[in-house]
Amino acid sequence: MNRDALGWLLAAAAVAALSGQAPAQEVDIGKAEFLSSCASCHGADAKGNGPVAAALKRQPTDLTGLAKSNSGVFPVQKIYRVIDGRDEIAGHGSREMPIWGYRFVPPSNKNLKVTEDFIVAPPASAEGIIYGRIMAVIDYLNRVQQK
Repeated sequence: MNRDALGWLLAAAAVAALSGQAPAQEVDIGKAEFLSSCASCHGADAKGNGPVAAALKRQPTDLTGLAKSNSGVFPVQKIYRVIDGRDEIAGHGSREMPIWGYRFVPPSNKNLKVTEDFIVAPPASAEGIIYGRIMAVIDYLNRVQQK
């Protein structure tokens, strides 16, 4: 075998060996959504101890005890309504101005802001995408409940 062929053979073997490694871990979408939208107040562990918690007038809720405080049943519908703004939580802001912006609320014409020069519309997000985001957070919270 000549040197060039041997070099190509070794390179091909290295590529084959590296491509046979275990695939990257799957991304936990619910955890990622929670960390990006909720953890600053509720903490990465969902216990109400996020970095912003000390600056708030009221301690954020320990979200790991939701099922425990609801007779062992995780309150999916109630949590959905809190996240999408239908059930107001003072610390989350009003339905018109939720702390998450438009991340969990579909935009509508009443969300348009008119200035002298132009109209500023919220970023467009399909309701299905928003539903998926909310359900991912709910799924994550359900998995971190105290036993």
